[in-house]
Amino acid sequence: MNRNQQLEMLQDMSSENWDFIVIGGGATGLGTALEAASRGFKTLLLERHDFAKGTSSRSTKLIHGGVRYLQQGNISLVLEALHERGLLIDNAPHLVRHQSFIVPTYDWWEGPFYGIGLKVYDMLAGKLGLRPSKILSREETLEQIPTLEPEGLHGGVIYYDGQFDDSRLAINLAQTLLEAGGTAINYMPVQSLLKSQNVTNGVVATDLESGKEFEIHAAVVVNATGVFTDSILQMDDPDAKPIIAPSQGVHLVLDKSFLPGESAVMVPHTEDGRVLFAVPWRNRVVVGTTDTPIDKPSLEPRPLDEEVEFILKHAAQYLTKDPQRKDVLSAFAGLRPLVRANDEKNTAAISRDHTILTSRSGLVTITGGKWTTYRKMGEDAINHACMVACITPRPSKTETMKIHGWTNHVREDDPLQYYGSDSGHIRRLIQTESELGKKLHANLPYIKAEVIWAVRHEMARTLEDVLARRTRALLLDARASMAIAPDVARMMSAELKKDVDWEKEQLSAYVELAKEYLL
Repeated sequence: MNRNQQLEMLQDMSSENWDFIVIGGGATGLGTALEAASRGFKTLLLERHDFAKGTSSRSTKLIHGGVRYLQQGNISLVLEALHERGLLIDNAPHLVRHQSFIVPTYDWWEGPFYGIGLKVYDMLAGKLGLRPSKILSREETLEQIPTLEPEGLHGGVIYYDGQFDDSRLAINLAQTLLEAGGTAINYMPVQSLLKSQNVTNGVVATDLESGKEFEIHAAVVVNATGVFTDSILQMDDPDAKPIIAPSQGVHLVLDKSFLPGESAVMVPHTEDGRVLFAVPWRNRVVVGTTDTPIDKPSLEPRPLDEEVEFILKHAAQYLTKDPQRKDVLSAFAGLRPLVRANDEKNTAAISRDHTILTSRSGLVTITGGKWTTYRKMGEDAINHACMVACITPRPSKTETMKIHGWTNHVREDDPLQYYGSDSGHIRRLIQTESELGKKLHANLPYIKAEVIWAVRHEMARTLEDVLARRTRALLLDARASMAIAPDVARMMSAELKKDVDWEKEQLSAYVELAKEYLL
């Protein structure tokens, strides 16, 4: 995956029309573009920053049906998500794995109550289910999670869902898109929409690296920009009413000692009605999340003090080792693109179903939803877009499509397991230059070869791309990521043929960003 080659593909198509232009390089945009390209349509995806820069790299790292949606009675969403969970485990086993969750019970009625609910959850998964849930005794619960608060503990219920690495999946989806014949370019914002007789038929986009402007025509333009959906809708119609009610979810990353073992904790009900998770991830613990309505979306949302205190307070109620602000290795926030419904004020109550809209000009918008259902969102969006543009529909192929990196030889103890079949290529890099096998930092799992691979084959263009999304150094330990930033900048500079000034600019920008992830 090479950005210069993608630009050449765009220039080669300058005199032709694309079938689909997809705006947005997050989960929804990537899923939609892959859906179109895999059906044989000429497809272009444009991302204004980096793939998964926004919400799609800041999730709770779960591929799940959604126990809370079952609690709300949204059976159709749970069924759809459980089906998609099963498909994703089959299609990207190097990135998605089974994760056990324990619901601790501190009242006598909670065991049978949650036990029955989770049996329904198992049943809804059908043949794509994982392992069956079961009720645990007090002793079995503490054996699974020795740092669980023992006072008043009756027992627990164990069930199974999926865990993944969100931005790594995004990169692999971009690679799969290219392999399917599509084109994807990051750092290329859409500046305006092109219209003919009031019908949207393309976009004007600018390459941020060269400053060159492109007029690009297509049969259909799809707005898949998540929390920034309204900005494209208002580009289409300045009088368009906002449809997104953005909600912020915050996560705190802690040392593994707070939750040793392999099981996660799920608290089914907190003060604001949300589920709280403490999940083992990459030898750390991710604790979250919140659901805070916000006025306007941002590319770099920051945790509010009250959200941090909320998570720390609830974590302390369930863990014997009470986390403090000083224990937080990184704090990150993501925004949910919730679709407004009846002026609903409580974002925790707004449906997570996805929504497809068509404007008067023929602009198709797909928004809402969640990572787990990205593939189904893409399928529905392309089916709808074909109808809007009177394009002869073609059958979807993505249910059984293996995602780039797929391998049936996943080793949990392999530090390069998240690269799947690409891990062999990275090892060959090390064979040619042994220095590339050295770790970047004692507190991080990454080696130098991963930086080279990210630049050469994963379209990483900035220091942040590598440290935040190709690797997850920023989320795992913000301080450690700042410590390795100078070395990584030098390696990238050599690969990208940049100068010392570029290194300094990248380093300054990254350090300012990383400081915001510290409390």
